[in-house]
Amino acid sequence: MELRTLRYFVAIAEAGTVTAAAAALHFTQPSVSRQVRQLERQLGLELFVRDEGRLRLSAAGRAFLPLATQLLAQAERTQAAAAAIAAGHLPTLTIAAPATTLTDVVAPFLATLGPGDPMPAVRAEVPISVYGALARGADLAIGATPWPAGLDGRPLADLPLWAYVPAGHPWAGRSEVSVEALVGEPLLLPTPDYYPRRALDVAVASARLAYRDVHEFTSAEVAQAVAASGRGIAVVSDDARFDLHPLRVLGVGISLYAAWEPDHYAATTIRAVVERLAAFCVARYGPEVTPL
Repeated sequence: MELRTLRYFVAIAEAGTVTAAAAALHFTQPSVSRQVRQLERQLGLELFVRDEGRLRLSAAGRAFLPLATQLLAQAERTQAAAAAIAAGHLPTLTIAAPATTLTDVVAPFLATLGPGDPMPAVRAEVPISVYGALARGADLAIGATPWPAGLDGRPLADLPLWAYVPAGHPWAGRSEVSVEALVGEPLLLPTPDYYPRRALDVAVASARLAYRDVHEFTSAEVAQAVAASGRGIAVVSDDARFDLHPLRVLGVGISLYAAWEPDHYAATTIRAVVERLAAFCVARYGPEVTPL
C-alpha cells in the first residue's frame, strides 16, 4: 500500500468524483481510477459504491477514511521531521542528568529557552549511568565526572558544596566553613553513591580527619528538611530550601561536565545549547564557578 494511492482515495472521498479528484491532483482520470482500484484489491475492501458515474463511500470506505487521513498526516509530519534532521535542526533535546542537577541547574536553564529552541525533555539518571544514556536515546548528558573517551564534551561549571544551617544556628552569620569544623558536627549527608558525598569524603580523607556523627539520606531535600528542624547540618550541592542559611564548604566543590555523541546529526546545535548552559551557570552562581 503506497501513500500515493491513499492520497487518491482521500481526494476522491473529498471531491465526490474521480474527475474532480484528478483535476485537484493534476493526474489523469484513468490513472486515478486505476490506482484506487488497486488499493481496493490490496485491502480486500470495496471503498466506493459506483452509482451512475459518481462514487459514494461504502460503509467500509467511511470506516477506512479517518485511518487513511491520519496516516497521510503522520507521513507529512515524518517528512518534515526528516527534512529538519537533514538540515541539522533538533526538534527535541533530551537531557540526561542526575536528579539534583536536573532540579537545580537544568530546570532553571530550561526556563530561559525561547520558541526557536528545541522542545526540551529530561531524563533522570543515577550518576554512574548518566553518560550511558547517550546510547539510549539522550542527546545531551550532564555528569560530575569527565566524559568518557569517544564522546565530545565541555566542562560546564565548578559548583560549590554547601553546608546548610537554620537561622538560629551559631554559624548563621558566617558565609563559609572549613572541612575541619564540619567533621565535629552532626552532619546530614547524601549516601556515598552521590557525588557531593564523594567529594566531601575525599576532602575529609585528604585532611586525615574523620566524621563524628553522620546521618545519611537519599534525598538532599529531605536532608535540608531535617536540618531545618535543628537536627544537624545538611551538606549538599542543592540550592537552599526551608529558609536555611548557606555556608560554602571551603576547598570542596562539584564539577559538572556536558557530553554528547560527536557524530550526532545536530552536534552543532547541542554544542550551542551547552555554551548557553555554561554561561547560565556563571550568571546564576557567579564567575567563580567558571571551570578552570
